[in-house]
Amino acid sequence: MSDARPVNIGVLASHTGTNLQAIMDACKRGALPARVTVVISNNSQSGAIARAAAADIPTCHLSGKTHHWDGALDVAVAETLATHDVQIVVTAGYMKKVGPVTRKRFPVIINTHPALLPKHGGQGMYGMHVHRAVIEGGDSETGITVHYVTAEYDTGPTIAQLPIPVLAHDTPETLAARMLPLEHELLVTSISKVIDTAAPR
Repeated sequence: MSDARPVNIGVLASHTGTNLQAIMDACKRGALPARVTVVISNNSQSGAIARAAAADIPTCHLSGKTHHWDGALDVAVAETLATHDVQIVVTAGYMKKVGPVTRKRFPVIINTHPALLPKHGGQGMYGMHVHRAVIEGGDSETGITVHYVTAEYDTGPTIAQLPIPVLAHDTPETLAARMLPLEHELLVTSISKVIDTAAPR
C-alpha cells in the first residue's frame, strides 16, 4: 500500500489534545499512512485546537454555543468532516456523544478509553474518574481499550486492548501518568490496523 494515497483522519477533541498530538506525530514520521485534515472541538480554548493550529491543520469550534440543539450540532459535525474529505474519525477525549447523522455518514469512528471495557465504562466515566474508580475499587489490573464508536458510550466493538497492572503504590495520578504514553501507542497501532483492514483507499 506504499503507493496508496494517505487516509484522511478527522479528530474530535475537547481538552489537551495529547492523543491528537500522538496521531499527528505518527503521520509525520510515516508510522501512519494518513494525515489529519480537520480537528473539531466543542471547546474553543482547548489544547487540541491550539495543537492543530500550530501544525497548520484546519480547526473548527462546534458546540452548544454555536448550535443550540444536539441535532443541529450533529449535522454541523458531519458536514464539517465531509467538507474536509474525512475517511476515518477519531474521538480523542471528546466529551460529546457522537450523533446519529455523523455515525451514519462516517461508519469508521474510533475511540480510546482508559480501562478494560466493559469495566469502568459508560457516561461520566472518563479520564481521572476512571482511574479513581480503579484505585477505589482495589483493582489489581486496569488497561486501555480502543474501540469503534456506537450509539451508546463505550459499547462498540473492541479493536485492541492492553492490560496494565495496578501497582501497590499507585494513585489515580500516577496511574494516569503511567498509562498515557501507552494509550498513545495503542491508539496509533489501532488506527494503523483499521487503515489496513477497513479504511477506504
